[in-house]
Amino acid sequence: MNYSIPTLCLAGLLSLSSCQPAAEQTTGPAPAQAALAKFEPPAGKCLLFVGQELEAIGGLEAYSDGYYDHFEAPGGFTMYTNFRPGDESFGHIYKGVDGVKTTDDWGDSPSNMSLQIADEDFAHSALAIGLELVNHTDEIAAGVHDSLILELGTFLQSLGRRPVFLRIGYEFDGHAWNHYNREEYLGSFHRIKDMYDSMGIDNIAYVWQCTGWGSDYEALEAWYPGDEYVDWCGYSHFARWPEAQPMLDFARNHQKPVFVAEATPTLGSPTVKEDGQTIPLDLNDPEQAQQAWDEWFVPFFETIHQNEDVIKAISYINCYWKSHPMWENNPTFQYVDARLQQNEMISEKWKAEMASGRYLHSSAGLFDQLWGDKK
Repeated sequence: MNYSIPTLCLAGLLSLSSCQPAAEQTTGPAPAQAALAKFEPPAGKCLLFVGQELEAIGGLEAYSDGYYDHFEAPGGFTMYTNFRPGDESFGHIYKGVDGVKTTDDWGDSPSNMSLQIADEDFAHSALAIGLELVNHTDEIAAGVHDSLILELGTFLQSLGRRPVFLRIGYEFDGHAWNHYNREEYLGSFHRIKDMYDSMGIDNIAYVWQCTGWGSDYEALEAWYPGDEYVDWCGYSHFARWPEAQPMLDFARNHQKPVFVAEATPTLGSPTVKEDGQTIPLDLNDPEQAQQAWDEWFVPFFETIHQNEDVIKAISYINCYWKSHPMWENNPTFQYVDARLQQNEMISEKWKAEMASGRYLHSSAGLFDQLWGDKK
């Protein structure tokens, strides 16, 4: 999740109105089980990712106090890039394809996925990429930014058998901050995948991700790129997580696995309907950490277990949110420190859940398992 000014406060205001579930979508019985999608784990398994920038993830000499430094290496890590040349964010001028081969900080701590790719600690972890298209969907769809598509594609192709989960225009229905035009968004999604298909890139699973709140089933259908363009459905799991039910129904009906592509503990305040403000959840604070566990982590894991048939990947954002300029005035994340290693109780409970046998971590055989008989 990489929101840019001036829409940060609007994002928080609109994204955390309440924790009430949306009206249940009547979809009828789920269709017969299809063959596994691209890089979908086998039944009963869930691929664990951790994000979303160098400090949060760790595992490097220069960044050594992140998730990889305190827990078993996950099955994947999440990073971000963009096709936004010329735009500005917290003093950073985007070049396009930022944070891939260069170290860039657009207000959310430094990013450079090539550092992780080159490090042995990441050798057996898949890569998830949030690809931001804000302000440029018209140019992308029209072919103006084909050189950027080609540049990113060449990098992804160089990764060989490392699975890549590409979240094109993630949170497409985050209208207050992404403000995507539907036709341009769909045209951009189609153009990017069509170009990568023409390049023969086969290590990408294409993820179509909503906010996890605010879109009913009809809206999802309207923004859907099509079964032939989407390998995975996805959503963000924050304070309004019960409202993701339409996406779970949609994924079942379209026989697609679900990637909970962004997840971090946030809880709405008593006045959330008016101001979008979440309550402080700093995992350094024992009382706040206990509330976070009881009211967010427990429901999070319950959601995963209750939807075992369709939720096949999750990405936890192990972020010191309130220390980053991008979030210091954002009502959603401005009082949040979600670093698991900061609290012994949560660390131990997290480790116990991760050791349950459900979650796929880094291993020498992981990529072969995800490829299955497809390569």
